[in-house]
Amino acid sequence: MDSGSYRELDREVLWHPYTDYQELMSEDFPIIERAKGIYLFDVDGKKYLDAISSWWACNLGHGDEEIIEAIRNQSSRLQHSILGNQSHPGAVQLAERLVELTGGERKVHYGSDGASAVEIALKIALQYWHNSGRPEKKNIAYLAGDYHGDTTGALSVGYLPKFHKPFREFVNPQPAVKGPDCFNCPENSTPVNCNLSCYQPAKEFLDKYSSQLAGFIVEPLCQAASGINIYPARFLCRLAADCLHNDVLLIDDEIAMGFGRTGKFWAYQHADIEPDIICVGKGLTGGYLPLSAALVKNRIFSAFKSPPAFRTFFHGHTFAGNPIAAAAGLANLDRFVELKILQKIAGLSDLIERELKVLGDLDTVRGVRTLGMIGAVYLDSSSGSSAVNRAVKIKRLLRDQGVLIRPLGSVVYLMPPLIIKPTQLIGLLELFVEAVKQTA
Repeated sequence: MDSGSYRELDREVLWHPYTDYQELMSEDFPIIERAKGIYLFDVDGKKYLDAISSWWACNLGHGDEEIIEAIRNQSSRLQHSILGNQSHPGAVQLAERLVELTGGERKVHYGSDGASAVEIALKIALQYWHNSGRPEKKNIAYLAGDYHGDTTGALSVGYLPKFHKPFREFVNPQPAVKGPDCFNCPENSTPVNCNLSCYQPAKEFLDKYSSQLAGFIVEPLCQAASGINIYPARFLCRLAADCLHNDVLLIDDEIAMGFGRTGKFWAYQHADIEPDIICVGKGLTGGYLPLSAALVKNRIFSAFKSPPAFRTFFHGHTFAGNPIAAAAGLANLDRFVELKILQKIAGLSDLIERELKVLGDLDTVRGVRTLGMIGAVYLDSSSGSSAVNRAVKIKRLLRDQGVLIRPLGSVVYLMPPLIIKPTQLIGLLELFVEAVKQTA
């Protein structure tokens, strides 16, 4: 079948996530059938640069032979085995590696995708205080604008009326605390002279309500899905200190920002902190298979031991720690080391910052922000066209030139695979900059 036939059948049978059906009907969207490196190929043979790492998951690109071989080998030995009262080598070995990568003294509870890791973390935080004899600590705070997944528990700490209003009576929104918004800073601060006045609401909230708080969940350094809101590491550092001071568990959602995306292996490392619970997903297997986890400090785990009372954590997923996914995760971590990913990111990050800086001078651009392997351009309306419509035009223009992006409202951004070569990155940035200029 050619792409036209696939699209026709697709519109009859498939329900696309985060997709307006009318837009889908009017677009000749790609039908991707294979991939290699940083490129995706459609059924007609056209090549596209995967400039958002397939929803931020394929940090090492596509078709890595070592990861594929690990999946193949594991598939022939053990396809699935539950972790209830038994185990398997892959789950143990991957957990050991994750504990080592987060400083030790943790337990790993596996999930299937990012939202399930968040659900695990929220329930652990709540039951921890219940088991510790403090059931009044029953709320989880979050920063306004955070996104932590689409399951009902995750929605409660990332409730956005525009998207989630139909579920309002079913979801129990938790306290949303005003956080940093660097583009709308009332003091017009820059990263150099910022006095972090935006942290005051979080401090006041923790001081006032900590007796009711089981935890505080946060997207570290970048609120991704709500519009690539990048903020200073010092904010996260102060939040961690005040959570510790006020006896509130800090839950760090590294699902989008972990595995090298920000320039360090974990985003929280920029703030030099140790979160109580760390959620990981997306890049855990390099994007090859679904797998996620919550990494929990041992002192928290100790509150779930029985006796003196029956304190078991009743939560699990059928495919949690699946052997094939675990094998992909182990191979992915090996490849990070073998390819020296973290050593290469610094130079690539500098390229992104340098090449996008020119767009900040355009009247129709509100600003440009970069962080590690993230580059975001915040658009203003121009020539009677709304910023959101401009973003769609940029997306289509780039797609015609063999580059796939997916704007977030009026924000166009790049999160390319970390294996991208400097020459490839420069070519991508040139096309991206020109597309923004053409729509100005």
